[in-house]
Amino acid sequence: MIATFSIVAFDSKTAELGVAVQSKFLSVGAVVPWLECGVGALATQAWANTTYGPRGLEMLRDGASSAQTIARLTANDAQREDRQIGIVDAAGNAACFTGERCIEWAGGYAGDGFATQGNCLAGPGVVSELARAYRETGGSLADRLLASLMAAQRAGGDKRGQQSAALAIVKPGGGYGGFNDRYVDLRVDDHPRPIDELARLLELHKLYFFAPEPADVLPIDESLGRVLVAELRRVGKLPATGSESFDEVARAALVAFMHVENLENRVRDDKAIDRQTLEYLLGFAR
Repeated sequence: MIATFSIVAFDSKTAELGVAVQSKFLSVGAVVPWLECGVGALATQAWANTTYGPRGLEMLRDGASSAQTIARLTANDAQREDRQIGIVDAAGNAACFTGERCIEWAGGYAGDGFATQGNCLAGPGVVSELARAYRETGGSLADRLLASLMAAQRAGGDKRGQQSAALAIVKPGGGYGGFNDRYVDLRVDDHPRPIDELARLLELHKLYFFAPEPADVLPIDESLGRVLVAELRRVGKLPATGSESFDEVARAALVAFMHVENLENRVRDDKAIDRQTLEYLLGFAR
């Protein structure tokens, strides 16, 4: 029995589809989230029927609405009253279903571009907070989904406690190197504070894979160049003596450092550095 709270959502500005989930259950991310870029996102939980995932995505792919997909999935399921499901499609249409035998408190809410649902919860405020935080939080879809989980947990969350959490987002060409659509795929399988740990992992994921915002791009002027040279010397990437300016040798040293530290997605060719890379270098091995 997966007593769980989750949110499925679609960001119309970026075409991202996402699922965020937490449960007092081992490896909830292996069961609940199902996504396909350009199709939809689905959370199957309570006495979860994992066939709802691939079958639901197939129905959405074939043109069924979120509500029609739920109706078809549950129609011939003898245990449908033990199931819970939330779906959003790639146009932002959302729907959810809670079976009558789901452990109280259980319920859901379908809004514009998202659906929230949960069972075995401390109360209805958990689902309400999932929705409120999603609506009111700014930033990326990942930030909004994580904020929803945090708000729901503050409202009491799963009344049995915490154990695992997951965040999955698909985006056209959003995977590593642009070779697939798997933009975010983070799981905390067993942890006393899984949402906090998921937040830590998301910050690392942003560092390694998210493109910097324009405001985070810093031109390497003479002053910043001297700082970079000094830091590259400190970490052993440049000789102790030599030019103080950020020349081609220094740039090559910076690029080499970034590749070793898995920051290759942040390498630039415009004599600039992003704030995240600079902060990483400044804090390295301190």
